[in-house]
Amino acid sequence: MKPRSFEYLRPASVDEAVEALARYGDDARILAGGQSLIPMLNFRLLEPLALVDIRHIADLSHIRLDGDMLEVGAAVTQNRLLSWPDLARHVPLLAIAMPWVGHFQTRNRGTVCGSIAHADPSSEIPLSLAMLGGEVVLQSPRGRRVLKADEFQTGMLSTAREADEMIVAVRFPTGSGKAAFREVARRHGDYAIVAVGAVSLSPSEILVGIGGAADRPVVRRYASNGGDLMSEIEALAWELETYEDLHASQRMRRDLVRRLAPAVISELRS
Repeated sequence: MKPRSFEYLRPASVDEAVEALARYGDDARILAGGQSLIPMLNFRLLEPLALVDIRHIADLSHIRLDGDMLEVGAAVTQNRLLSWPDLARHVPLLAIAMPWVGHFQTRNRGTVCGSIAHADPSSEIPLSLAMLGGEVVLQSPRGRRVLKADEFQTGMLSTAREADEMIVAVRFPTGSGKAAFREVARRHGDYAIVAVGAVSLSPSEILVGIGGAADRPVVRRYASNGGDLMSEIEALAWELETYEDLHASQRMRRDLVRRLAPAVISELRS
């Protein structure tokens, strides 16, 4: 199938882009990498009246440190961030999670902010943002606002973005400790059936994040030296409000959490 006819807009600035969004409202969609949007258009799951192409807006192409945050503009591709030489030093979780995102070819087009905007619960970048307590920067004709990751993603493919807003950047806190990440998918590069990450917050505390097992990322803090840690992980696996689809049953997703979480925690301790 092919998409329905739409108006193609190529604004030269962020202000022009948000003006277009304000004009079209829910009938507009942002085009950045297009790796999720274009298939949805072709299958006519979306039928917007206008596409607003932001790929060439210079103000959205930055990767920069801002205090204790790494800020990534909305036009930055996944491979560009992955190849940023200081990524592993400043945000180690991203450095090990992003190679699981799609394939080299799709990462050349797909954007970091586009993954956040799509809000797939199985996606590695939203999981990383949620685990690190990152921020999403939104702009509209009314100005800018900043939402925490858990405020922004409200459910499966659902966010708190208003119709006249666009993501202009995401911010990842820097300085986190050692990280580990694993996932299970039908093939490498597919969306994860279940993904689990862990970050060392201190000698006595770790953070565990789970993607793909619920309608949004699930993040928990645990005492790393507690004798009941694995029992707590076991309990969490069965408490998750998992879902069933063509790829896995609810029970399989819970079982994957039970297997992957101990593995990433063990890697973190090694």
